Amino acid sequence: MLKGFFIVSVVNISCYKFVTLNDREALKADLAARCIELGLKGTILLAPEGINVFLAGTRASIDAIVAHLRADPRFADLAPKESLSAEPPFKRMRVRLKKEIITMKHPLIRPEAGRAPSVAAATLKQWLDRGMDDAGRPVVMLDTRNDYEVAAGTFANAVDYDIGIFSEFPPRLAAHRADYAGKTVVSFCTGGIRCEKAAIHMKAIGIEHVYQLEGGILKYFEEVGGAHYHGDCFVFDEREAVSADLQPTAGRLHR
Repeated sequence: MLKGFFIVSVVNISCYKFVTLNDREALKADLAARCIELGLKGTILLAPEGINVFLAGTRASIDAIVAHLRADPRFADLAPKESLSAEPPFKRMRVRLKKEIITMKHPLIRPEAGRAPSVAAATLKQWLDRGMDDAGRPVVMLDTRNDYEVAAGTFANAVDYDIGIFSEFPPRLAAHRADYAGKTVVSFCTGGIRCEKAAIHMKAIGIEHVYQLEGGILKYFEEVGGAHYHGDCFVFDEREAVSADLQPTAGRLHR
């Protein structure tokens, strides 16, 4: 987008939080009105288990909506991941009510019970550099994304179950649970939501040493770049994918 002789950058954010929401209708109306007022585009999903946010707009508008969200005590610790693009990667603004903010068809998310264990990007890179975690256990990277997302790029030697939808993950995992004995499993996904839900499920079925990658692939790119990662990261908007420097790579998937 050009304005005079200057390129205007669009700020794209994504964030989520598992937290019990009992006022979703009122929250939907409030957030829809505020986003439209700020000229934002994207999608906000609201479910009994929490919130999932994908928004694009000017720096001022994005800062304003993040401040608005954080003013609600339930969302005070939201930590959006950011990237820039020349155009908004969304065509419109939608706030939707859903049964789950990410569908696994397993009622395991109990927000009041706390988050799944996580590992920060910098720590994970150290583990992958030396091939083991701080306790000396082998590290297995487990890709919880769908097959077409994995095809765009993934971590070196990562395990994936060639799933078409996330609800296929639990039965595929169950068939391979014994593979993780004595190992540390790090689940990962685009922005953190699926790998957190997956990590909770893995703990629930008795896999002992489980972590989610904090903030997902996008946070890893932001903090440590593309070390140990091959390819791009698929994103669910018109950018199609982003590289390790968080730049859009639309069209590369079709070449």
